Amino acid sequence: MSRIVFDGVSKVFPGDVTAVDDVSLMIESGEFMVLVGPSGCGKTTLLRMLAGLEIVSEGRITIGERDVTHLAPRDRDLAMVFQNYALYPHMNVRDNLAYGLKMRHTPKAEIRRRVADVAGLLGLEEMLDRRPRALSGGQRQRVAMGRAMVREPAAYLMDEPLSNLDAKLRVSMRAELARLHERLGTTTVYVTHDQIEAMTLGRRVAVMRDGRMQQVDEPQALYRDPVNLFVAAFIGSPSMNLVEATISDGTAQFGGFRIPLDPARRPAVRDGDSVIVGVRPESFEDAAFAEGGLPEIEVSVAVMEELGSDAHVIFELDAPRVEAEELRAAVEERDEALLVDSGTALFNARVDPRTQAKVGRQLRLAVQPAGFHFFDRATGENLLLAAAATA
Repeated sequence: MSRIVFDGVSKVFPGDVTAVDDVSLMIESGEFMVLVGPSGCGKTTLLRMLAGLEIVSEGRITIGERDVTHLAPRDRDLAMVFQNYALYPHMNVRDNLAYGLKMRHTPKAEIRRRVADVAGLLGLEEMLDRRPRALSGGQRQRVAMGRAMVREPAAYLMDEPLSNLDAKLRVSMRAELARLHERLGTTTVYVTHDQIEAMTLGRRVAVMRDGRMQQVDEPQALYRDPVNLFVAAFIGSPSMNLVEATISDGTAQFGGFRIPLDPARRPAVRDGDSVIVGVRPESFEDAAFAEGGLPEIEVSVAVMEELGSDAHVIFELDAPRVEAEELRAAVEERDEALLVDSGTALFNARVDPRTQAKVGRQLRLAVQPAGFHFFDRATGENLLLAAAATA
């Protein structure tokens, strides 16, 4: 068993800087768990505490039935893959793969067997005599993963291993990682700030902010039911559209529009109360291709992004942009910025690629109220989930 448990774990650095704050998390044996969040959220510190590279300030960590909180890294039976490949430049691929086993005085015949097995699994057979400088970035990363795999550890710890690769190679390496995990079934803890990596790789995803766990769930559950504004803004590409709205007479009023709400998805607030409404881009459609009976709005197209399989219509609303600390953290990390910082809400609608929308022209969009999310202005919590929890 290689189940990993964080039990009330905290890390406080000198100067009373809290990097990880009372984190409790269970990672099942054989699970692929992704820790995701903006820079400085504590995800790498949590991974380093698991590896034994950082001292735990409070709480405890167990792997299987063992309490490893105070064990040295070499005694934890873990293998790490880092952002930089950390290969020995003077050694060929074979020796890089075998180095850790040699240091453990593994018998030579066993070393040869494991190196051959991993090289075959990763497609490195033809490269065993090459040195790292003769390899591409993707090949070096495969060698780095192979060096961890030959150890046959209780768990793999991966700290942003794909961040140095170009975009196309990252996509193919994500697929390779997912396939390898299905084949090996070894517990894996994967750290990234890229929410697309998190959504495509993780069996479950733990979203972190300011050292605390915000939400831990399956990727689609995070997307479908974010617990707060931060998760809503961070998870999803393009991200959720957010605007302040007034709830009145069964409608949401924002930007000069009045949208009738789905009776099954109405927030439990008083008539006239103000909330933050979240709308995913796919909850819009060009009215020319939408099902009948949906409410419609007319907007002026500011930007068109035609992507082949779909099209993104970007438009401004006559409403102030939602300002919240958690949103700034999420948006800054994802490098999303307004084309013109006018202070107004900028919405993205994902529509049928057959749309005739043109920049500068008016477009009628159908809106699906069943896809609306509602958040408390003060706390940022998801009002529909909060109501369900207390029902």
